[in-house]
Amino acid sequence: MSKAKHFLLKNIMIVDVEEGTLFQGAIEINHGFIHNVFSEEDDVPTSIETIDMEGKYMIPGLIDMHCHIKEDFAPHFVASGVTTVRNTAGNVMQIKNLIEAPMDAPTPRVYSADRMIDGPPGLWGETGIANFVTDDPALARKEVRRQKDAGAQFIKIYGWISKAVMEAVVSEANTYDLEVSCDLIHASKVTALDAAEAGVTWFEHASGFIQAIYPDWYPLAEQKAWEKVNWDYPDEEKIQALCMEMLKYNVKLCPTLIIFDQISQLPNYWHPANKVAEAIENNGEIKDQWLTLAKEHTEALKTQLGIQTTFIKLIAKTYADLGGTVVAGTDTPGGVWTLPGMGLHRELELLVEIGFTEVEALQAATIKAAESIKLTGVGAIRAGNVADMVILNNNPLEDIRHTQDIDYVIKGGHMYTQADILEEIPSEAYLQEEHHKFMKAYEKMLKDND
Repeated sequence: MSKAKHFLLKNIMIVDVEEGTLFQGAIEINHGFIHNVFSEEDDVPTSIETIDMEGKYMIPGLIDMHCHIKEDFAPHFVASGVTTVRNTAGNVMQIKNLIEAPMDAPTPRVYSADRMIDGPPGLWGETGIANFVTDDPALARKEVRRQKDAGAQFIKIYGWISKAVMEAVVSEANTYDLEVSCDLIHASKVTALDAAEAGVTWFEHASGFIQAIYPDWYPLAEQKAWEKVNWDYPDEEKIQALCMEMLKYNVKLCPTLIIFDQISQLPNYWHPANKVAEAIENNGEIKDQWLTLAKEHTEALKTQLGIQTTFIKLIAKTYADLGGTVVAGTDTPGGVWTLPGMGLHRELELLVEIGFTEVEALQAATIKAAESIKLTGVGAIRAGNVADMVILNNNPLEDIRHTQDIDYVIKGGHMYTQADILEEIPSEAYLQEEHHKFMKAYEKMLKDND
């Protein structure tokens, strides 16, 4: 395929996610950007390289609104048509190369948080590379300032945080116009309603909603608290009432249905038979993590997380029906078999299964996703936007599963095959060298912030 900087794709069926329509037309790409979008009736340029795409379909590059990306599996996202990701906690220094990569790199552009802020003793242990643990509001404010200076684009708080620390984080973040996101799956001290009232904007996994309806329940609660919840047939009236209350605060949900659904289906789970899914089998670290969880902790996962699947699906659909913002994300590589990149396609399937139309599901991973974080230049096929697109072999508006049948991915104007991208998976030697550099930078950060 041509590597020209200026070229035209003609006779292609274009999915307009802004209007929710499909039309035949042409796309002129010039040095990484969409220069023009032509309808079938328009005169198109004839003086530039032209590629006939008859029989193909085009959607915008997809956006995974909840993942935890690293360099070793970053190309898998782009090979899956996911050209932008929202990194919901980790360490911005650790993914510096991804954040600063050229626009046409075979890795996704990254919108990122830094370390999650949690309460003691810390669900993931003491303060470290990817988490900051405190019950001191003043220290939490200091950490927000450090994260802002490090380049964090939003702040993430975690389930064992106290209400006082949460309020301090939100207050400090507001000073710098940074949104605050929360994961309250394991919360026992605060609920989704508490967080919304404090000014938290984003609710990952639609978490904290169950605690708001059943205040005695949380994952480590006694059995009698679990028995109060009808997990198979959630109380729709209570969910409707809570969603209406949350809508007053204009909060945004990223339900990550896949992480619950994959767990609930163990030992049978969704795993597509394609070259990207096969490539992840070569990432021993992630594969071993999933295999260990599935083998040794299936029952615990199913009884604590998988059991929430029906609840989370109903919350997501109810909130969307009320007009609330619901976007598509995966929590890759959390849980089990949340395949980098391909997992987002399963999330689209699940959104359709709960009642979204194909267009609505695509919007949740494109234009609505971009608009929800005020990310300009991506999320739609329009003149002036970055040329991030996915070329499909079949119509995704007829069947959302057709998003998985990828012919080419265009990232920043560069036209790739999936095989091209998978060849860019970094070597173990490179990853070890980059980890060594990161650890030196991290240790310096610790000294500077003593």
